[in-house]
Amino acid sequence: MLRYHTIPVTPFQQNCSLVWCDETMEAAVIDPGGDLDVVLAEAQRLGLALKQILLTHAHIDHAGGTATLAERLRLPIVGPHPGDRFWIDGLPQQSAMFGFPPAGPFTPTRWLADGDTVQVGRSTLNVRHCPGHTPGHVVFHSPEAKRAFVGDVLFAGSIGRTDFPQGNHEQLIDSIRQRLWPMGDDTVFIPGHGPESTFGRERRSNPFVRDGA
Repeated sequence: MLRYHTIPVTPFQQNCSLVWCDETMEAAVIDPGGDLDVVLAEAQRLGLALKQILLTHAHIDHAGGTATLAERLRLPIVGPHPGDRFWIDGLPQQSAMFGFPPAGPFTPTRWLADGDTVQVGRSTLNVRHCPGHTPGHVVFHSPEAKRAFVGDVLFAGSIGRTDFPQGNHEQLIDSIRQRLWPMGDDTVFIPGHGPESTFGRERRSNPFVRDGA
């Protein structure tokens, strides 16, 4: 079964998640935006063997620590979708603009597309391309655990911003309704910031995407 542990990192309190297979203890880190020593200490405390980095998208608070972590531990970088290449290339400028530690660009070991899968030990994550917040944003879904790691697509009571370069509000709403809702009302999602919620709760109460809105 897939397990996970979420660690808020950076001044933006971005939800970096350690995900692992409880049979093999092989793990991935989703969105290592920064505070790598904290993340690695948690991985060690949990007895995890980090095998890869997974990225939902390439904004600085989600991807700022990626190049350093990949180099330090010789880890492959998986994701996001190629639509976010310009955000990756701009990480040095993003880090300077937002007062983050210097962040280098990188080339993912593997780009992701809608319908791909990623293995974490014996657990499988399904990949959905969910553009709108950024053009290359992806979401990782574990049907067995009924969990989805959605980055900045959807939040408890809110949705991702679309006023960044190549953001698109209509596309974001379509991503949520067409690609997240079919995962099931009882699926718990881990957003990029703030508390967890379920897709069913957001369908009922989220003013931006509730049914009938």
